[in-house]
Amino acid sequence: MIVWVNGAFGAGKTTTARELIELIPNSTLFDPEFIGGALTHLLPAKHLAEAGDFQDLPIWRRLVIDTAAAMLAELGGTLVVPMTLLRQEYRDEIFGGLAARRIAVRHLCLTPAETILRERIADREIPPDLPDGEIRIRQWCYDRIESYRTALASWISADAHLVDTSTLSPYEAAVRIAGAVGSGEAAVCDIVQTPEPTAETVAAGVLLFDEQDRVLLVDPTYKAGWEFPGGVVEPGEAPARAGVREVEEETGIRLEELPRLLVVDWEQPAAPRYGGLRLLFEGGRLDSAEAGRVVLPGPELRGWRFVTEQEAAELLPPVRYERLRWALRARERGAALYLEAGVPVG
Repeated sequence: MIVWVNGAFGAGKTTTARELIELIPNSTLFDPEFIGGALTHLLPAKHLAEAGDFQDLPIWRRLVIDTAAAMLAELGGTLVVPMTLLRQEYRDEIFGGLAARRIAVRHLCLTPAETILRERIADREIPPDLPDGEIRIRQWCYDRIESYRTALASWISADAHLVDTSTLSPYEAAVRIAGAVGSGEAAVCDIVQTPEPTAETVAAGVLLFDEQDRVLLVDPTYKAGWEFPGGVVEPGEAPARAGVREVEEETGIRLEELPRLLVVDWEQPAAPRYGGLRLLFEGGRLDSAEAGRVVLPGPELRGWRFVTEQEAAELLPPVRYERLRWALRARERGAALYLEAGVPVG
C-alpha cells in the first residue's frame, strides 16, 4: 500500500511523513525528490532546461511508479510518499500506473490555512550549501501557492482525504493521518486496475456523435488525457464486438448494430510501451434522449462530453487526435484508412 501525502510546497509533507513512518507498522519513507535529483546527473542539461519542473519529465513519472513498485516488492508493508501533485493528469498517470500493478494508494492532502502556509514557508530550513538558496527556494514555494489553490478547488478536494494542519504539529498531523488510514476514513483511491500489457495489444474505440455531429470523448481516471469509448480486445474476441462491449460498459449505451470500421492504426512499440493495433469504428449518432442516458462507471471514468474536432485537439494527446482526425476524414469519404503512427499509408 502507498500513503501519498499531498499538499502545497512548504506545507510540511516530508516532516510529517518522517513522523508517520514511526506510527504505521512496517512502513518506509519514499521521497520522489531524490529521483528528480538523480535525473540532474542522468539527463543532458539542455533536456532538463526544457522542462519547467522535473515532474514535467515523463521519465520522472515513470521512475516514480517503477521505484515505488520495486521498493514494495523488496520491502513489503507500506510506502509513505510525501510529494506535491497539482496536475491532475500527472495524478492519473502515476496512480493509474500503480493501480495497474495492483498497488493501492491512499491519497491525503495537508491543507493549512494560507496565512499559516506562508508563515511555514518563511520559517522553512534551507540547506546552507545552496547559494542564495533561502531566497530562491522560498520564493519558488510562494510562486506556486496559486497553482495549489486552483488544484485544491478543482480536483484535489474530491480526490484526497483532507487534513487541516493549521493548528497541528507534524507529529499531530501524522497521528491524524495514521488514524484516517487505519480506520479506512482515508479510503483507497477509486481507480480502475488495468494490468500493464506484456505484449502488443489490439484496442477498439468507437466514435459516437450527437445531433450536432460532435464526437463523444470520455475522461479516464487511470491515465492522462481524454479518450474515445473503447478498450483492449480480449483474447478470442472480435474487435467490433469488443467496441460494442466497451461502449456499454463505459457509457451504458447499448449499440444494436455492429459499428463500421473507420481507421486501423499501427502504434509502433516504443519502450516501455508495447504498441499494437488501434481500431476506430463509427457507432452512429445519438439523439438527445439517448445522449441524456449516458452513465459512467465511477472507478474508470470521471467525465464525458461531446466536442468538435477543434475542441478534441485540445483534449486528446497528439497521437489520439491524429487518429480521430483521419477517422473523421474516413467517415466523410465512406472508406476506411490504414495508418501507421497516425499517418495514412498507401
